[in-house]
Amino acid sequence: MEYMKSPINKYTFQSKKIRRWVEQNSKGTVLNLFAGKTLLQCDEIRNDADKNVSADYHMDAFECVKLLIKQKKVFNTILLDPPYSYRKSMEFYQGHKVSSFNKIKDLLFFLLEQNGYVITFGYHSVSMGKRRCFEVEKILLISHGGAIHDTIATKERYIGIV
Repeated sequence: MEYMKSPINKYTFQSKKIRRWVEQNSKGTVLNLFAGKTLLQCDEIRNDADKNVSADYHMDAFECVKLLIKQKKVFNTILLDPPYSYRKSMEFYQGHKVSSFNKIKDLLFFLLEQNGYVITFGYHSVSMGKRRCFEVEKILLISHGGAIHDTIATKERYIGIV
């Protein structure tokens, strides 16, 4: 488990500390499903529902996952940094509700190489979980100070076929 302090930002990876941690913990080709405006220093395929953000795809994350599965794409690392609540989903995506996060997570193993990683940001430390054949390797607790919710990043490795 690691701990870091970083001011809160609408775009998580705008924080140099957080961005550096993500880049150091990602390997190979990276799918960033909720990319935001920060470009990472890695082999990144970007999706964001906001058409004003630089991305390879501008789709709802669930639709993007289904398309990439159909195209038989495979990634070494998948980043999940969705809006952490319904309110944030509506606020950040101009009223467009983000797909059910569990539906997205249930399909990710189709896009991930064996021993690949999913790095998830949110208010909780359980993301992919053992039932989806993932094993936690790292947890990063990010303190934003004051009465602001902490952010928890979980790095999980895919260990088997469901």
